[in-house]
Amino acid sequence: MHIWQTLTRAIALHPDQLAVVDGERRLSYRELGDRAARLAAWLSERGLGRGDRLAVLEVNSHVFLEAYYAAAAAGLVLVPLNWRLAAPELGAILRDSGASWLVARADFADRVDGALEGATALRGVLWVGGAPRAPRLPAYAYEELAGGATFSPVAIAPDELAHLYYTSGTTGRPKGVMLTHRNVCTHALAAIAELGLHDGDVWGHIAPMFHLADAWASFAVTWAGGRHVMVPAFSAEAALDAIDRGRVSVTNLIPTMLTLMLKHPRARTADLSSLRLLLSGGAPIAPELVRQVLEVLGCEYYQTYGLTETSPYLTLSRPGARHAALPPEALLALKAKTGRPFLGVELRVVDEGGRDVPADDRAVGEIWARGETVTPGYWNLPDETDRAFCDGWLRTGDLATIDADGYLTIVDRKKDMIISGGENVYSIEVENALYLHAAVLEAAVFGLRDEVWGERVVAAVVLCPEGRASEEELQAWCRERLAGYKVPRRIVFVDQLPRTGSGKISKRALRDRLAGEVTDPEGTTPGGPRP
Repeated sequence: MHIWQTLTRAIALHPDQLAVVDGERRLSYRELGDRAARLAAWLSERGLGRGDRLAVLEVNSHVFLEAYYAAAAAGLVLVPLNWRLAAPELGAILRDSGASWLVARADFADRVDGALEGATALRGVLWVGGAPRAPRLPAYAYEELAGGATFSPVAIAPDELAHLYYTSGTTGRPKGVMLTHRNVCTHALAAIAELGLHDGDVWGHIAPMFHLADAWASFAVTWAGGRHVMVPAFSAEAALDAIDRGRVSVTNLIPTMLTLMLKHPRARTADLSSLRLLLSGGAPIAPELVRQVLEVLGCEYYQTYGLTETSPYLTLSRPGARHAALPPEALLALKAKTGRPFLGVELRVVDEGGRDVPADDRAVGEIWARGETVTPGYWNLPDETDRAFCDGWLRTGDLATIDADGYLTIVDRKKDMIISGGENVYSIEVENALYLHAAVLEAAVFGLRDEVWGERVVAAVVLCPEGRASEEELQAWCRERLAGYKVPRRIVFVDQLPRTGSGKISKRALRDRLAGEVTDPEGTTPGGPRP
């Protein structure tokens, strides 16, 4: 399987069908293919060949889609860059990947200049949406490329490298996750089958295309012959507008995006009737948020879970036929679970000794994964790769329970679990309790070092624009719903939560930021009286 084939099929079956809506620009599948081939030819004429790396620093756009396919056609490895990163961080990725050329939006020119202050392997820059500017390198305007008209795609084996995605670095130095053509195409086929994607679907690229939360759909939706609607950068207004005007039928969002959209006034006035399926991934979701999605947006909802290392999806909370008779509350609880294994994926939940935990929805273990969508490893990091696997199984580092039907429920990252006074506290359970309070917009729960209890439970909370709540009120709210040792000892109110490039809440950044600010109230115990 080869990524370029997903586009050639769409061109063969739907040549004149609208493929891309990006602002005022409209492209058919024939036009998308022509543009991607032109870019591939131009890069090949500059000496780029099989295995060379092409980096992209761009918002969601037709250019990003073209770059994904041009790289596949020319046998290059695409390196999507997070445009939220600072110049030194971008420079480090460019050096580590050894990228030869960079496609970059002109809005990011200052950051590119800063990234190029250190030595890189870059030989040139293609600028999107602005005049060429790169004092240290040859620079060209993307829209003025003149590639050869007779370009022939390179013959690529399925297990050749296709993409390098750099992890957000929440647990340390970013690592380049390698994905092959087989990884990407296997996942795309599974997604088409699991989600019923077809040539009448319209995908909203709302989550960032530099991250697999959205990038996987570039290939699955194209293979199915659907339409791509671009939202350059997320805002609740822009996302709702894209669904309304663009008639989006399917999209994937992270819970934070969903929360902001549901709180926006347009959520109840926009025409969202085109939306048939909403996916949510990137972070666990509170059941109350699922309830609001179903009530306000009026579409089907599935929770997803996956990793960059797995292309990404490992699970889907899609109910089975055996669940049709469940009462509404039980069906809601099922949809809020992390889900059962995605098509083609093998999963285990194991204890510290590598033994499967009981499927009783209570015993907690680490999720291990295996299948053709799993990465072959990390770029130039053989030791890291060896540590990530055990007997062919990828160790995810995520803790979950599993029920008798095979549905998982994530309870925490292994590194985020809080141990207070010898008791395990799973942050997601505490966050779900906080989300039930009407004044809470967002919440992140984490542990800080405590000399008496080992760790104390701390929460950072963002209140709704009109929300009012005190620390004592939220602690009392939690105490009504949780054991005393799980109640946050301190609740810190913040204007916004720090995020990784993919939009996930960065608990590492919160710990670093609040470690010196949050002090223990004298004479209290974590969460008040212990049971």
